[in-house]
Amino acid sequence: QVQLVESGGGSVQAGGSLRLSCATSGMTYRRYYMGWFRQVPGKEREGVAVISSDGTVRYADSVKGRFTISQDNAKNTLYLQMNSLKPEDTALYFCAAASFIPSGANMLERRFFQRWGQGTQVTVSS
Repeated sequence: QVQLVESGGGSVQAGGSLRLSCATSGMTYRRYYMGWFRQVPGKEREGVAVISSDGTVRYADSVKGRFTISQDNAKNTLYLQMNSLKPEDTALYFCAAASFIPSGANMLERRFFQRWGQGTQVTVSS
């Protein structure tokens, strides 16, 4: 059974940092595209950062230069280092896995991801 479990969320002041983790099990981790998405009430879930099995990464424009996605294949774990946090980063953050994304497609599109965690809340106060 595939499981993705996020951790590391919390409440911080603007300018602060958090590191999210996503522990996976029941899947051949190295074969997947792994991503972080976020959602606020009343809005669509949006892609934040995605990393492919060969290490290619894509970031949403809103987080470029502030967030870093990484993975530890030996631990089957995905990370998101979030620095210089802003109040608009407040959201429920989800870890997700995709088995295939067509060449040339936007890796940040939610529709490619089949496996999802339950989410971890990030709250940034001004």
